[in-house]
Amino acid sequence: MKNLTIALLGQPNSGKSTLFNGLTGAKQHVGNWPGKTVEKKEGYFGRNGVRYTLVDLPGSYGLSANSDEEVITREYITSGKADVVALIADASQLNRSLFMLADFAGINVPVVLLMNMMDIAAKQGKTVDIKGFEKELGVPVVPIVAADKAQYKDLFAFLDGFDGKSALKTASLEKSYESVLGKPYKDLTALLPEKGIGAFSRMWLAAKLIEKDVKAVRIVEDGVPRDVFKKIEEITAHIANGSLDTGSCKFEWIDSLIASCVRQEKTVFKRSAFDKLATSKRWGKPLAVGIIMLGLILSMLIGFPFMGLFAVVIPKLSALIAKGLLALGVSQVLISLLCGAVMTAVTFAFQMASFVFGISLVFGFMEDIGYMARVSYVFDNTMSKIGLQGKAVMPFLVSFGCNIGGVTGSRIIDSWQQRIMTIALSWVVPCGATWGVVGFISGTFFGAQAIFIVLSLFAVAFLHLIITYNLFKKSLYAGKTAAGMIMELPPYHKPHWKNLFLSVCDKMGDVFVRALSIIILISVGFWLLSFTPSGNIANSVIYKIGTFIEPVTRFFGLPWQLFMAFVASAMGKESALGVLASLFSSSAIWQAVEVRSAVDTVALSSDMLSAISKPEALAFLFAFFFNMPCLMTLAATAQETHSKKWTIGIALYYICFALILAFAAYRIGLLLF
Repeated sequence: MKNLTIALLGQPNSGKSTLFNGLTGAKQHVGNWPGKTVEKKEGYFGRNGVRYTLVDLPGSYGLSANSDEEVITREYITSGKADVVALIADASQLNRSLFMLADFAGINVPVVLLMNMMDIAAKQGKTVDIKGFEKELGVPVVPIVAADKAQYKDLFAFLDGFDGKSALKTASLEKSYESVLGKPYKDLTALLPEKGIGAFSRMWLAAKLIEKDVKAVRIVEDGVPRDVFKKIEEITAHIANGSLDTGSCKFEWIDSLIASCVRQEKTVFKRSAFDKLATSKRWGKPLAVGIIMLGLILSMLIGFPFMGLFAVVIPKLSALIAKGLLALGVSQVLISLLCGAVMTAVTFAFQMASFVFGISLVFGFMEDIGYMARVSYVFDNTMSKIGLQGKAVMPFLVSFGCNIGGVTGSRIIDSWQQRIMTIALSWVVPCGATWGVVGFISGTFFGAQAIFIVLSLFAVAFLHLIITYNLFKKSLYAGKTAAGMIMELPPYHKPHWKNLFLSVCDKMGDVFVRALSIIILISVGFWLLSFTPSGNIANSVIYKIGTFIEPVTRFFGLPWQLFMAFVASAMGKESALGVLASLFSSSAIWQAVEVRSAVDTVALSSDMLSAISKPEALAFLFAFFFNMPCLMTLAATAQETHSKKWTIGIALYYICFALILAFAAYRIGLLLF
């Protein structure tokens, strides 16, 4: 069977992922690019005796070396691994989406232009002259509607007749460079090899040298004699705002293409009352917050029934398995391990996948119809103050319900660095499960003063946010400004239900697999520490460790019981009260984590009031509140970052910061109470 590799290139929101899913279906897999944390998607499909491998390149707005995504994309395109680059453009927004083609021009690799969203362009009164584009560009131009597989016939016809030859015409763009950039550009092209270097033409290299593209500079340095490179450096040293100058040339070229190949009927564009409200400076933000919170509620309504089902079914299945193993004479220790720790991990993983399903479906729908772009627009100025895009507001708001949703919601952010920053900051946001514990402890120890405790937690959370941003930006942004985004609001359109469900199910399955491995590892470790055949916590390893390290934990204002509840809260915030009840009653601690059972709060209040001081309770509140959210959030972070280093780093940072805050709170508590 003949093999053909297609590299799918395009800007975010161009329909690239929709086309990828439409062509490959379930025949795809996700990993990482070698040596990078950027996600790599590959899929395949067969047609007329040919096996097509489709590589979904990271979405980016151009091919400059400003991010890992752009570097990976450029290196893969020029590696020779792809037989053809399929560059997808949004026909309804050609001024924006053809910039990728302009940035690609001069790379000597076979290319086909896929003109997507032709249906939306038609509704806008635009007539796109496909043959005209082909004549101007010198490459095949294929009209498609990525969301409708019935509209793939022209694409399949191109693939059936593909001969491996397709060279983009660049003469008109080169003339623009010569006229606008003038002498520096002409001098640079004169110094560069006539045939370029590798897959890069001298036109492309000269433009990137003017832009001071670091990677392009290195390519030229390695490809020309040393004396020639010194002359090139002398020329570029006097160039300022090179990217703006080359950008104006590219947009001039794009405008010329559109003027000759697109006819716009005279239509009166009317924005809907809702869209005016959604993008208004005054009402856009409150509306977005309201819709996102409603989206969170709807996500819970979708996900929680499945979470509840798994919470009932799997423990019952576990009990049946335990009964069967007991009848077979299997040791109780092994039964407890398998039916306790392992099956609990399976329950957690299924519950996490269920919640991710709800979150992904609801907010995927909002992204699909074009509303999330409005959210990004109205919040971009606000979020840019902490180095994030406007899109980041969604993960923050969702985290108030569940941090898992906040972490998985970060996927809508295009830049990997900003995605990491969003995740790291969203961990600060207290989830819904946090408040049950905070309310009980603060009410028990501080009574009417509890409101001031809660307000102080929020005040410190805001400070935590600022500190975290300033610490992490040094590693993530490396001195670069993390600016907001330049965007063109897409039109509203109907959701692509089939592709949406395929994407959601794919994500849910991937989350489950990754989460299960992490949760099992930690659950088994915690079980080993807490398990006792008798059920008496005093006989467990965790009890012995706790009492042994208590001189250290008291340094942070935490008696060993509170410290162990702090540790258990990293498994799940809901576990903290159950663990405290177990420790003060000397009952089985693992059961409290496993079943998250209801707690006799009256008895626990009495026990804690007699054994714990107010400063110690205050220390625990701060330690608990600012601890890592939960084990499932940790797993979600590993899933979205594709980085063990950053996942572990963020977790350790939060644990250490929580203990530092506990130390400070305890000392302040000693002065106040």
